[in-house]
Amino acid sequence: MKHYKIIGSILLWSILLFTNSIKAQQMISIENGLSQKEKSIIIIAAETAKGDLANLKIALADGLNTGLTVNEIKEILVHTYAYCGFPRSIRGLQTFMEVMNDRKTKGIVDPVGKEASVVKEDGNKYERGKKILATLTQTPAPEKIVGYAAFAPIIDTFLKEHLFASIFERDVLTYRQREWVTLSVISAIGDAEPMLKGHLSIALNLGVSPKELEKFIEVIQPTIGKNKSNAAQLIINEVLKSK
Repeated sequence: MKHYKIIGSILLWSILLFTNSIKAQQMISIENGLSQKEKSIIIIAAETAKGDLANLKIALADGLNTGLTVNEIKEILVHTYAYCGFPRSIRGLQTFMEVMNDRKTKGIVDPVGKEASVVKEDGNKYERGKKILATLTQTPAPEKIVGYAAFAPIIDTFLKEHLFASIFERDVLTYRQREWVTLSVISAIGDAEPMLKGHLSIALNLGVSPKELEKFIEVIQPTIGKNKSNAAQLIINEVLKSK
């Protein structure tokens, strides 16, 4: 009996050691890199912003193969329009339709994934969007609008009501995933440093690590080129230095 107890203790210790080792490896993976899904999100968003439909087709198929659902990819493509316009977003969706048709003819069945949950229409959309933006920035909303928002108040209304309410309220993607889309599009179009700074700060607020931002540049550089990736890296360095 004593012999069996000793063996049982050894087995239990081995299982705990193995489990802790796996958890440690997972933590290292999360800390030091990006998941395959996140890499796919970054490339899909960047190719959509560039309008490179041939390479977007490859990125979309790769995204499905890495485990992104059909609805997640649709949501990525829809989200891009807020940052690079309807033409690029719609062409992305049309390209995705082609990819889906090709895969269906080959007998590939991709998981559709969940639909967006119904949003409770509590309060007006402007206030809901303002609240979401304050959550993302971890900064209380100013009492008075200034800068471009004061110069053209309607853009502030559109920003709060549509982008941060209508779009960010949709839970098909997490806030973190939406920020990868946003950072990718802004880096791809270039010359939008204030917006890139703002969204880098949001990404850090959402738990994105400096190491992950390094990996972000590595992943996106082949798509957007050296000049734009270097420009994005400079902004990253600036934001990290200010934190």
